[in-house]
Amino acid sequence: MKQRTTFLIVLAFVAFLVVILTWNSITYTINAGEKAVIFRKFQGGLDKDKVYGQGFHVKWPWDEVYTYDVRKMESFSKMNVLDRNGLTITLDLSYRFYPKEERIGYLHDEIGANYHDKIIKPYIRSAAREVIGKYNAEELYSTKREDIQNEIFTRTAEPMGENYLVLDAILIREVKLPPKLKEAIERKLEQEQASLEYEFKLQLARKEAERQRIEAEGKARANEIISNSLTEKILKEKGIDATLKLAESKNSKVIVVGSGKDGLPLILGNQ
Repeated sequence: MKQRTTFLIVLAFVAFLVVILTWNSITYTINAGEKAVIFRKFQGGLDKDKVYGQGFHVKWPWDEVYTYDVRKMESFSKMNVLDRNGLTITLDLSYRFYPKEERIGYLHDEIGANYHDKIIKPYIRSAAREVIGKYNAEELYSTKREDIQNEIFTRTAEPMGENYLVLDAILIREVKLPPKLKEAIERKLEQEQASLEYEFKLQLARKEAERQRIEAEGKARANEIISNSLTEKILKEKGIDATLKLAESKNSKVIVVGSGKDGLPLILGNQ
């Protein structure tokens, strides 16, 4: 009985030492924003469908853990491309991407951890060259930049999705043209802007002239209506009404009956 107890104590001690010595090889921690898959050496290899989330985990010491960052990441690419006319343009791109977390087992098995250089970068550079080759430098520099961005995104997003990756956005950060070409485009844009401004001023002037014409015609029409309606009898009647109002006022005055124009009273006052 005593020998058995001693054996168990020794066995427990040895097991404890084994755990201490192999702790780092039998445990692993997955940090926030990460996912992992395990390669089981004696249990069928890579378990592609089992994805492990963040936290503390235990494994066999001979198994290998592969961790992937599944947060959105940003990268940059600078390249020389040719426009529709064969002119060389230097293009600075930035793009955001991330792996599909539920498919990182397949990503690791078919592509590997270096998926950015193997898949994302070549696809984006190829799509950028194909798309920009359909436009001229002026369109890329000014009017069509957003359309070009969207077309590069569309051409790249689908094949990336087929390789277990998600393209979140593409942005053309800077377009560098040959100095003389850049100056020519800027002069043309300035002239177009000046022409648009001049046309706008002309439209305002036309509208103001039209407004004045309509206003003048309205006044002329109103005067014509008033002139046609003022007969001699109406004028005399209005003169009599005005004379009565003046006569009723408290201001001192002299009224000369029949001495005014058209026989109306002539009123002389001190005010």
